[in-house]
Amino acid sequence: MTLATRHWDRLGNGGLTFTELGFGTAPLGNLYRAISDEEADAILDRAWAAGVRYFDTAPLYGLGLSETRLNRFLRGKPRDSYVLTSKVGRQLRVCGHGEERDGIGKWFEVPNRREVYDYGYDGVLRSVEASLERLGLDRIDVLLAHDLDIANHKSPEALAARMDELMNGGYRALLRLRDEGVIKGFGAGVNEWESCKTLTDRGDFDIFLLAGRYTLLEHEALTTWMPEAEARGIGVIMGGPYNSGILATGPRPGAFWFYEPAPQEILDRAGAIQAVTNRHGVRLVDAAFQFALRHPAVVSVIPGGQGVAEMDSNVTAARAEIPDAMWAELKTEGLIHRDAPVERGV
Repeated sequence: MTLATRHWDRLGNGGLTFTELGFGTAPLGNLYRAISDEEADAILDRAWAAGVRYFDTAPLYGLGLSETRLNRFLRGKPRDSYVLTSKVGRQLRVCGHGEERDGIGKWFEVPNRREVYDYGYDGVLRSVEASLERLGLDRIDVLLAHDLDIANHKSPEALAARMDELMNGGYRALLRLRDEGVIKGFGAGVNEWESCKTLTDRGDFDIFLLAGRYTLLEHEALTTWMPEAEARGIGVIMGGPYNSGILATGPRPGAFWFYEPAPQEILDRAGAIQAVTNRHGVRLVDAAFQFALRHPAVVSVIPGGQGVAEMDSNVTAARAEIPDAMWAELKTEGLIHRDAPVERGV
């Protein structure tokens, strides 16, 4: 089976061909619950059989476990048959005697390691070297500076210091890796569009992974940063198209929005959107995936999902046909931005 693809070549170096549906591997790192190696393999096998050829990982995911599991799966695959992105910005350090590992309550049954932020020149190079070893590869297609946002660094001042650390050190390392052909491009993987804008203003970044900030419920990036990304040929990978759950499950009691119980205002908006999708015979989850995909700067969408059933649902969403009348009604009702691009194949 195959999935539609999008080719991205900002630098004229041959570029990369992304499947419109990508696989985000945080769940392979035992995010919120442990899964066996066999379960991880089954999910990856199902994704590959469905045509998925883009995989995103990070040292953070399971404190290295996600990269190790990808190693086993990708080992027999021709290196040019898939696209792989990983992250930099954290060192993984083995815990000392009596030292508690990081991620307890988030990552289950993972290596006994601690994470240390490091966006400096040497830190980026060490991080890449360790990732390549865990992955069993000699190159990664795209490297993303991970979690440069207030959500992770807790204050604008702390974030600004980490941004400076990257631009004064790690940025040069990323340029070197790109020049040496170890990577095809670099950027950042973040949870706030403002970080994308800041980095775009400060450097020559190729591609960004933006999680949860351009969805049926969240449109601010459409008019703030994404026009510049499109104009400069910057690729955008959209993570979190379901806003951590509510656009996949619908606005049921206990639905999650940005990893917290959704407030009533969001439940009401999601309910109004779902009423429109239902009238047109479209699953809410399909509309959510396709909305994120249809911006012309977007090269791939990577939803979550920890099991085979979720993977199957994502494949269905990636292949869904959405009637133009549904988008028109959502705009008429003021439920999505009037300028949101919704045409297929742009």
